[in-house]
Amino acid sequence: MNAYNQYQENQVMSASPEQILLMLYDGAVRFCRQAISGIEEKDLAKFHRGIRNSMAIIAEFSNSLDHSIGGRIADDLEALYDFMIRELLLANLHKDIEKIEVVEGLLKDLRGTWNEAIEINNREQTSLQKIAAKSVEPSLNSTQHGYIPLSISR
Repeated sequence: MNAYNQYQENQVMSASPEQILLMLYDGAVRFCRQAISGIEEKDLAKFHRGIRNSMAIIAEFSNSLDHSIGGRIADDLEALYDFMIRELLLANLHKDIEKIEVVEGLLKDLRGTWNEAIEINNREQTSLQKIAAKSVEPSLNSTQHGYIPLSISR
């Protein structure tokens, strides 16, 4: 294994689930670009590899949806993922760059949305941790725990 592959493996192994999700979106976008490049360069192997890998990631997104928790959002995402896979199948059949670009744009939008949701969640978690830490700190001038400053007790 070369150093770059080792680095990538370490990045994935140490990443949070949220970071892995974003990495997968980045990969799917990169594979769409690869497919487009394959068409432009008339390199069918590169084109097919890009389509196949993009579809595999999108299928995994769809398969990982939990409809019992996600409800309507999960249903909508599943429909969107199904649309993307159909577009990539048609792009594969007709060597259609525009269909790949549509999927690429949707992937970028979803990645941006997930990134924003992750950032909001992280900010909220940080705020909650700060609030929890403050509620545990003892109050230095509180008489509610039986503490009476020496100057008052005399």
